[in-house]
Amino acid sequence: MHRTALAPRRPVLVLVLLATALAGCSSRPTPPAPGLAADGVPESRPGRAIGYLANDAIPDSAALLPPPPAGDAAGLDQARMRAALALRDTPRFAQATVDAGLDFPQAAPLFACALGVEIDLEHTPATWRLLRRTLADAARSTRSAKDLYRRPRPFLANGAPTCTPGDEPQLAHSGSYPSGHTAIGTLWSLVLASAAPERSQALLARGRAFGESRVVCNVHWTSDVAEGQFMGMATFARLQSDPASLADREAARRELAAARAAGRAPARDCDAEAAALAWPAPAS
Repeated sequence: MHRTALAPRRPVLVLVLLATALAGCSSRPTPPAPGLAADGVPESRPGRAIGYLANDAIPDSAALLPPPPAGDAAGLDQARMRAALALRDTPRFAQATVDAGLDFPQAAPLFACALGVEIDLEHTPATWRLLRRTLADAARSTRSAKDLYRRPRPFLANGAPTCTPGDEPQLAHSGSYPSGHTAIGTLWSLVLASAAPERSQALLARGRAFGESRVVCNVHWTSDVAEGQFMGMATFARLQSDPASLADREAARRELAAARAAGRAPARDCDAEAAALAWPAPAS
C-alpha cells in the first residue's frame, strides 16, 4: 500500500490498525531481547554468551596485527604443519580434539587440571560465568582480522583430516588468521591465573598448550596461534578496567579458594592429560 492512499487527516486509529495488520502479516518474527541463561550468564541468543566488553572496547585485530606471513616468510608455518601431521593418532592429537570443544558445560573444566580445582556451575558459578563471558570477548577480538585477510586453513592446503571433521565445512569458509580458539585459551589462562595466582605457572602453560592444539588439530598455522595469543593478551588488558569482570574475578578467587580447601579436585584424569600434553609440540 502506498503512503499516498492515506489522507492527510485520516484518524490516528487507522494508522494504528494498519501497523498492526502489517506486523501480523510479517514473516520475520521479532528477535528476542537478550536475557539470562539458566546458568545466570547473559546471552544474545540461546548458547551465545554476551561478553563483558562493549563493542568499542574490543581490541581491533585488523588494526593491531600485521598481515599473515606469505612466500618465504611462511616457511616456518609449513615446517610446523608437517611436524604436527605426524602427531595424528597419538594422545596429543586426542587432547587437541578435547581442546577443540568450546560449548558449555563440556568446556568448563578444560583448565581444571592446571587450576587444581573442578569447575562446575554448582560450586564455582562465578568462575563458570567468567569463562563463558571472556570466551565471547576473546572471540570477538579476532574477527576483524579474520574477515580482512581470509587466510585459508592448513587442512585446505595439505588435504589431511582435522581433529574435528564435522567442523570442516564451516572452517573452510572461516579465516584462519588469527586463531580465535587460541585467543580464548590465552585469555582464560590469564583470568584464571589472576584469580588463582598460586597456580599461574601451570595455567599459563596450559594456555600455551591450548593454542598449540590448534596446530596439532590441522586447523591453524603456527603464526595464527602466535597472533591469537597476542589478541588474548590485548583483550585481558582491556578487561582490567571493566568493573563487572573484575567483580567476577574477585568472586572466582574466593570460591576457588573455598573449593580447594574443601578438596574439590578435578574430575578428569589429570595424569593422562599431562602425559598427552608432554608430547613434543610442533616445531621446525
